[in-house]
Amino acid sequence: MRALTRLCLPLLLASAFPMALAQTPNNLQPLPEVPPPPPGVNLDADMEPQVVITKKGEDRVEEYRINGQLYMMKVTPANGPAYYLVDEEGKGTWARREQIGPNIQPPMWLIKSW
Repeated sequence: MRALTRLCLPLLLASAFPMALAQTPNNLQPLPEVPPPPPGVNLDADMEPQVVITKKGEDRVEEYRINGQLYMMKVTPANGPAYYLVDEEGKGTWARREQIGPNIQPPMWLIKSW
């Protein structure tokens, strides 16, 4: 039975391969050219954050800026996991985050204690 399975599987795959190639359409057309950006917009400087890496004592601090505005810092201490300081509203109030992404915290209930 096992030998039959080893023989049938490659035969099935070999017979399916020509059918997969036959499904490509013959009337493919090239994509249009990408339009230029609007005047006054420099994509390289405006869209990419500027990152400045400094050492403060034993800690490594990465400062992220867009258009000169500091919006996030990643602090990597010598001992322990990295954490982020994020200015969410741009007002200079910093919130500490253990990770970047949606602020989702799983519910944690005390089931039993003794």
